[in-house]
Amino acid sequence: MKRLAILGSTGSIGQSTLSIVEQFADRYQVATLAAGRNVDEAFAQTLRWRPKLVSLATEESADELRARLKKAGATDTEVVWGAPGTVACSTHPEADFVVSAIVGVAGLEATHAAILAGKPVGLANKECMVAAGEILTAAARERNVPILPIDSEHNAVHQCMRVGAHAEVKTIWLTASGGPFRKTPLAEFAHITPEEALKHPTWVMGRRITIDSATMLNKGLEIIEACRLFDVPPDKVRVTVHPQSTVHSLVEYVDGSILAQISVTDMRLPILYALAFPERPASTLTFDLAALRHLEFEEPDFERFPCLRLAYEAAEKGGAHCIALNAADEVAVEAFLERKIPFNGIPGTIEKVLASTPESHPATIAEVLASDREARAKASALVG
Repeated sequence: MKRLAILGSTGSIGQSTLSIVEQFADRYQVATLAAGRNVDEAFAQTLRWRPKLVSLATEESADELRARLKKAGATDTEVVWGAPGTVACSTHPEADFVVSAIVGVAGLEATHAAILAGKPVGLANKECMVAAGEILTAAARERNVPILPIDSEHNAVHQCMRVGAHAEVKTIWLTASGGPFRKTPLAEFAHITPEEALKHPTWVMGRRITIDSATMLNKGLEIIEACRLFDVPPDKVRVTVHPQSTVHSLVEYVDGSILAQISVTDMRLPILYALAFPERPASTLTFDLAALRHLEFEEPDFERFPCLRLAYEAAEKGGAHCIALNAADEVAVEAFLERKIPFNGIPGTIEKVLASTPESHPATIAEVLASDREARAKASALVG
């Protein structure tokens, strides 16, 4: 029986993880939950799963959950809050495996603490790896702690790399849907509205990641994540636009063989893979081979999507530039959604922040978070 700490339990990955626990009750149990600000959902999850510990984002929401649980007679779960509470969830002695699915760098400290505590991590939070991948992977290597990717693209790469040696890998190919503006004339980009950008053609996701998919900055973050997860330089990671999203990623080996991972577009599959690794439990997830009748692969348009170029430049420099890329994007996306800047103002803001960022390599999580705050301040000043 594997006992799970689920960070981000009320989000889509967290809820999909709980559905896996429901389906494989003979394999998995819930030890702790970090649930953010959604008290209603945290209350329902606590009653259903009876974890040892639940953490919420604020003291006020923790007090409300504690009172509701007491009224319901469920007093066997401890309720905590804030970043220390999330760390307590990820390092709880009864947790055997940590699912890191808190959006943004908010889950960074807890993910790092889990690795230091020797707990295997299923990583669905690319921002942690982008901002502090050098620190996280070094800590994991020192302690022989596996970091198993849950992002569909990196999970696909992980699966493809099981059949060959690391030295035999020539290129990692990350697939991208191309987003809703793959064929939109460049001259129209300045007039794209938030409503148009939030209509992803394939996936239903959160607001930031949907906008990041429209600018292709999401794929840029995944390039950096792949470099760090699989210990390869940026020039070994390439992007191919694959609108059907049926091939999740590919690995090209030095002998010319290319292996692809193909499956249904359902996040429960990579979550189950990470939880069960190295096993492959039988599941009810199936794929219709008829979907392979029509597959397209295209070169990405770096002029139309400058965020890709910016991500490669940040990946080459590493350290503070990767932190700034992620932080500036988060601020710029929010400004776009609030109609403060146009769609093409997102890469413009990121480029200006990167240009003002000195080259450095933070050595601790505290230094990473300080660098993150500095980049956010610069971006906020730019978007007004």
